[in-house]
Amino acid sequence: MSLRTRDGLGGKAAIVGIGATEFSKDSGRSELRLAVEAVRAALDDAGLSPADVDGMVTFTMDTNPEITVAQAAGIGELSFFSRVHYGGGAACATIQQAALAVATGVAEVVVCYRAFNERSGRRFGSGVQRREPSAEGAALGWSLPFGLLTPASWVAMAAQRYLHTYGLTADAFGPVAVTDRKYAATNPAAYFHGKPITLADHAASRWIVEPLRLLDCCQETDGGQAIVVTSVERARDLPHPPAVITAAAQGAGRAQEQMTGFYRGDLSGLPEMSVVAQQLWRTSGLAPSEVDVGILYDHFTPFVLMQLEEFGFCEPGEATGFVAEERLPLNTHGGQLGEAYLHGMNGVAEAVRQIRGTSVNQIPGAAHTLVTAGTGVPTSGLILGSDG
Repeated sequence: MSLRTRDGLGGKAAIVGIGATEFSKDSGRSELRLAVEAVRAALDDAGLSPADVDGMVTFTMDTNPEITVAQAAGIGELSFFSRVHYGGGAACATIQQAALAVATGVAEVVVCYRAFNERSGRRFGSGVQRREPSAEGAALGWSLPFGLLTPASWVAMAAQRYLHTYGLTADAFGPVAVTDRKYAATNPAAYFHGKPITLADHAASRWIVEPLRLLDCCQETDGGQAIVVTSVERARDLPHPPAVITAAAQGAGRAQEQMTGFYRGDLSGLPEMSVVAQQLWRTSGLAPSEVDVGILYDHFTPFVLMQLEEFGFCEPGEATGFVAEERLPLNTHGGQLGEAYLHGMNGVAEAVRQIRGTSVNQIPGAAHTLVTAGTGVPTSGLILGSDG
């Protein structure tokens, strides 16, 4: 734990177990089964049993109720259960919820999970199909009539403005895609294992929505991922070195929408991630130069660049050079572009492996990892550290 931690949460809880199914395009089984497989694998990794679990956290978008997963996994009574909204923006917030429960004594062992058949079932990339009357649906009504129906089209608006603001071309997004696929190529769990790409491959890939090409967009994946959180004290008696939750934050910007915030001012940045960044630096006492690995949410490449700038790793408009020069190891599992799209939960698992020293693309001496969740929506972030 960093001695500079400045809030009541940092250093009190740790991630002690990670577990996942295989990542595929057709799992051949229910989303509930995927969730249970991931939960059991995470508990086995932690050296804990289902009977030890008394808390569960997932996403509002997950189809697997906490009590149903608990019953199917052999988990007994629950004293804490919670869900976080806003799709991929919830990833790190599920860990924050678990850490808050552990730090306050509400629960002792909390499992966070996300499971879906996002490729063989409902494909998020297909965009809006039908919306029931709601406040969220009304907000989308300002953009849908103009043909902005998919996540790619929503992000393309901000990406185009980013390129215009800094005098760049769509090739600026290439280094992110190439970096992710480089790490995926050496990760046996990655869907694109053994399949690196070049900048020329990126530039030759077909347009999805200009300025986004196919290789700027994340995968669609079937699979599940689970994470186990408990106290640092208990973690020290378990099989693996704990990944201490040094800092955790959520953030929403002014006039925040869900990927369609086209009227809130400057489109060349991510205000919600700025809120998260300020909290993480303040509560951890760390600076960008002290981060050893960045696991940045990469549903679309332009938002990786903007995140680096919001966190202060480089100046606005300079992130493409920062990535190309490999000044910070990024998405060492291959990211959602190269490993799998699990709404960011597989990124949390990779951050844990880096702290443990067990990543297939291990960064020597990694002591602090930054993890971020979905962008363009209310979001979250974590800093994980070693124990000591």
